[in-house]
Amino acid sequence: MTRSRRLLVLAVAVLLLGGVGAALVLHAASRADRPRTGGPAATAGAVTLTAGRDTLTFLGSGQGPHRGALASVPADAPDGTRTVSDLSCQRFHTAAGTGVCLRSSPGALAQDNKAIIVDAELRPVRSFPLAGTPSRARVSPSGRFAAWTVFVSGESYGAAFFSTRTAILDTRTWKLEPNLEEFAITMDGRDHRAQDVNFWGVTFAKDDDTFYATLSTAGETHLVKGSVSRRSVTTLVKNVECPSLSPDETRIAYKKRVRAGASLWREHVMDLGTLRDHPLAEKRSVDDQAAWLDDDTLAYGLPGDGAADRTDLWTVPADGSGTPRLLTSGASSPARLG
Repeated sequence: MTRSRRLLVLAVAVLLLGGVGAALVLHAASRADRPRTGGPAATAGAVTLTAGRDTLTFLGSGQGPHRGALASVPADAPDGTRTVSDLSCQRFHTAAGTGVCLRSSPGALAQDNKAIIVDAELRPVRSFPLAGTPSRARVSPSGRFAAWTVFVSGESYGAAFFSTRTAILDTRTWKLEPNLEEFAITMDGRDHRAQDVNFWGVTFAKDDDTFYATLSTAGETHLVKGSVSRRSVTTLVKNVECPSLSPDETRIAYKKRVRAGASLWREHVMDLGTLRDHPLAEKRSVDDQAAWLDDDTLAYGLPGDGAADRTDLWTVPADGSGTPRLLTSGASSPARLG
């Protein structure tokens, strides 16, 4: 092959490789420009919190365009087309037409973190500053009380050092208990006072006074039963985190630490009459406050496979039988309106 022919072949090869490279760059750019939806189909629309409609609400999660947006689906078609609202939250819960939306922007100043109370049409009613990063949220069955927990320091319950602050709000009088650490604590029949007390994961009974929560002190966690009106709590049993009271109020679902010092939990259900518990069929570590879909079924979030910042919702029978089942992908903070 002559020198001129070799130069011609080399020039053609360079042009071809350059064209392929440019095509790959343009293809990647076009993919980056397209919204990464994934998951079930979604449509913008009105989401209402009206009781009596058999509806499942949740927040979208992952990197898609509806990340953090409150959405709803029929409870019997959880993976169907979602109706997506304009309300965006980091945590959300609702009952009886009242919702609590915990909002925090990345890198925002503390005064930009808010708990927003919304009505059944998602209209903001009142807002309250949060002392830290949103963690847990609950509304009482009547809609009267809302509770929220934030991380004041640390970013997870698996961190070596973290502190929380938990508040309870009366949505009728707008009286705010800003810190449950101010409540009187009875532990093993005695008054308990300590600097290391933390509360998180409130769940309410139907009487608009009784609640359950996690109390941490001296390196141990306790299930406590509390009274809003008496501003007091009493410890019941150890190694209980993020409790959730069943609709019939006879059981508590909670995460139980598998090993001291390890960020691994197994979901359990405890009979409040006997304080006996049993593990659920879910063997993966669940770092969530499970929600009861009915008296027999629990829903909870687990990290999604292969997608950053995505949570999928799973269900499992409350009696320990069966196997975990995917409820819907790309979702968190479930609540059923029935």
